Amino acid sequence: MATATKVTAAPTETPARPGPRRGRPLRWLPLAPATVMLLLFLGGPIAYCVYIAFTNMQLTGASSTDFVGLDNFQRAFGDDDFRNAVVLTLLFTLLSSLVGQNTLGLALAALMQRASRPVRTLTGSIVIAAWVVPEIVAGFLLYAFFRREGTLNALLDWLGLPSQNWLYTLPILAVSFANVWRGTAFSMLVYSAALSEIPKEITEAAEVDGAGGLGRFWHITLPMIRRSIGTNLMLNTLQTLSVFGLIWAMTRGGPGNRSQTLPVFMYDQAFNKSLIGYGTAVALLLLLVGALFSVVYLRLMREEV
Repeated sequence: MATATKVTAAPTETPARPGPRRGRPLRWLPLAPATVMLLLFLGGPIAYCVYIAFTNMQLTGASSTDFVGLDNFQRAFGDDDFRNAVVLTLLFTLLSSLVGQNTLGLALAALMQRASRPVRTLTGSIVIAAWVVPEIVAGFLLYAFFRREGTLNALLDWLGLPSQNWLYTLPILAVSFANVWRGTAFSMLVYSAALSEIPKEITEAAEVDGAGGLGRFWHITLPMIRRSIGTNLMLNTLQTLSVFGLIWAMTRGGPGNRSQTLPVFMYDQAFNKSLIGYGTAVALLLLLVGALFSVVYLRLMREEV
């Protein structure tokens, strides 16, 4: 009986694939020019500023620059003007960003969802127009509004109400209002996009179940846009912490130091008093404050497991 022979095909050789380690450097090659540019024009100045913060560098009056370690930071924490600037910065951020821009932006976004198309177009155009105005121009506009002979007092006089010099009596409130006027558009756009993503079926079902407008807003709308609220608060806070031109154009930190936030205090120390090292140390502390706010917001935005 003949036996069948089993024919096996010769194994075909597959081309060798480059290992993950071998191909990894090639993946980063297109990013190399951008990385070099970032390190040169962003990382370099930041590193140099960190170095300056630990020196006694001055614009005028000093022939040499010496390394002083933590002296600038110790001086800041012992400086009454610095502590006053920290308090005013936190107050300015609370009033104009956390409360003002965030609340007003959410209210405008919610109202514009129910408004007619012409009303939405007109309101959006007015609010966004204030946003696109350069900061220094907005500062001069609000200075003309709040000054002793300005528009606000003219309206109060016409209504028979007492007027006052708002930039002298309530300077931090005046600059906070100015920042709300200029920056609310960003919050309105963020919340308008977030509200438009809420399925109508959910709100309609809640309305059928008898939930009122406030109940739907508190138990449905706010939880569903929680991440947008956190993102908006973080971006608004970081932007408000760095506001300089608006305050400088309106009050220059005055009268005295009653509206001197950290950016204005830093500028005054570095350029008016020529203390570059001390002013840069204050800038690093301001950067640290912004980082702390960012960490808090990121933790709040983390989804519950």
